[in-house]
Amino acid sequence: MSEFGAGSSSEGTTAGKARFDDIYDQADPRAYFTRLAPLGYEIPHHAQSVFRRTADLRNRAEDARGRRLAVLDVCCSYGINAALLNHDLTMTDLYEHYTGREAQKLSTDELMAWDKEFYAQRRRPDAFPAIGLDIAARAVRYAQAVGLLDVGCTDNLELHQPGARLSSALGDVGLITVTGGGSYITRRTFDALLSRARRPVWVSAFWLRTVPYGPIADTLAAHGLRTTADTARTHPQRRFTGEREQRFAVDAVRSQGMDPSGREEAGLFHTVLYESRP
Repeated sequence: MSEFGAGSSSEGTTAGKARFDDIYDQADPRAYFTRLAPLGYEIPHHAQSVFRRTADLRNRAEDARGRRLAVLDVCCSYGINAALLNHDLTMTDLYEHYTGREAQKLSTDELMAWDKEFYAQRRRPDAFPAIGLDIAARAVRYAQAVGLLDVGCTDNLELHQPGARLSSALGDVGLITVTGGGSYITRRTFDALLSRARRPVWVSAFWLRTVPYGPIADTLAAHGLRTTADTARTHPQRRFTGEREQRFAVDAVRSQGMDPSGREEAGLFHTVLYESRP
């Protein structure tokens, strides 16, 4: 395990990485899963057991007087991490659910009603309160409407400080999770969140190797958190959309002194798990 921070590398650019803005903020998640299925998008699967274990450890580290501390998922989209955290489901289940024939026949309102029942039937008894943060307002609204998020917030912390709703919700947060935000958020988002925290907050982030984590770790350190990671162990995120995206990823990883052999050179984005605790 290595420790990060103390003036680590500067923030990088994500130019060259494919964007999927058209599917991130639809009225429901069907286009999201349909588009990403052929690319084998899988990082929430790798995060599922880690987030469950870390949330449980964080909860037990504090006397919550019978309450479950909340988990805040940053760049939460349609609430996928919350679905996997709090329900007896796998990422494969979600792909099958949203790309199957039954889902394709439904209107958004019909799908929403179906999803409420779908998730309620699979809710784990040890579920954690789930807070979602994403600027994709329709995605957040859907996740909250079907019961995946207890609180959904759309504050853009890259530009503004947290509003009243998010600031209030942060009072119950014990763990911040990230799986898909490395290309979109910087230290500003983490600083804004931790500046409003009212109890010790842990951070568990699956971060693309193409984006430096050093600036984030430095910001977390300023808030009293020590960041560690096993950089030799990586977790695949998805396949590349083509040669251009792969060239970008290989070059970005090499520029940070890492080896893309067997990972990005083999055709997949890879992430590293960074854990930050007091």
